[in-house]
Amino acid sequence: MSLSMSKSIRERLDDATAGRPVIKPVYAVYDWFVKNRPHVDWQSLFDLGLGQINHANVVRHEHPNFELIEETREENGVVRRDVRLVTDRGELHEWYAGEWLQEHFIKTPQDYRIMARALEGVKVHTDNLAFEASEQKVGDGGITVGQLIGLGTGRTPLMVLQVDWVGLEQWSFDIATELPEMMDLLEIMNGIKLEEIRAAATSSAEHIKLWENLSISTMGPGLYRRHLVPLYRDIIEILDRQGKRLQVHYDGQLRAVADDIRGLGFDGIDSFTEAPEGDMTVAEARDRWPDKFLWIHPNLGLYHNPKCLGANIRRIQLAAGNTRSCLMISEDIPPDWRQTVPLVLEAIEEME
Repeated sequence: MSLSMSKSIRERLDDATAGRPVIKPVYAVYDWFVKNRPHVDWQSLFDLGLGQINHANVVRHEHPNFELIEETREENGVVRRDVRLVTDRGELHEWYAGEWLQEHFIKTPQDYRIMARALEGVKVHTDNLAFEASEQKVGDGGITVGQLIGLGTGRTPLMVLQVDWVGLEQWSFDIATELPEMMDLLEIMNGIKLEEIRAAATSSAEHIKLWENLSISTMGPGLYRRHLVPLYRDIIEILDRQGKRLQVHYDGQLRAVADDIRGLGFDGIDSFTEAPEGDMTVAEARDRWPDKFLWIHPNLGLYHNPKCLGANIRRIQLAAGNTRSCLMISEDIPPDWRQTVPLVLEAIEEME
């Protein structure tokens, strides 16, 4: 057995993030899939060497000016979940079909004002309970990454509005016209986000993740540079002072802002994905970002020939290098997981 594989998954990830060489990279799955894809025999995959990346909230919010009311029912065999956000100045509504959001909270200028009222008086506290429980549970089989769920789904405010609260179409109109109500809400949300970051910086988590779900095709470089880059710099300055590592979940097209990303102090690009979802290869990413940790999601659904899959895993790892990278299941588990996931682990075992 190689020295690399004689170490635990946690030790190999620690080596990789610290910049030490790891001949056989870790292949790990998000904890969300372990919890929400019960048809997969996860234990058999863990026995083969699959690791796990857990996520735990490291902040807690007090919000005196709104109440969330949820109702669930079944419609045509699918669970429908309705969520009402109630304030003293009106209420907002969203609903989900299964896992998928169907209607967003914000639809009109007045809805932005209601949400601004909801966020008045929000207080943020550091909370290590979930993180410490996660670390105990995952043990040497992986690591826990801190997250900031509460203001949307743990993203920066512009991305919360685009993905969680407004939706791409309405968001595009409102940001293009600089709708005053949207701009006012963004200012409030940016202030809260920095408070979350200050709280996370004092937590037990070394790694902090922003669930951006960014693909530059839905925003454009101009908005990225105007709205996200200044906030990222403020976030990174706060985290750097406490020795924290910032990951951004960038699973889409990034070429148009690759130089901007190089100039930002992100420690890692989470769920980096090649074409067709993304528009850069791993080799191009490593060339542009030689020091950043690449958390790479190989799209197993593209490879139906075992030799082709194995060759591509070797290509990816050769391009990424023997440090500052790992492989992950971060977008979804493929239907043929019984064949493909063991093949990836087998290809890793054969690396020298």
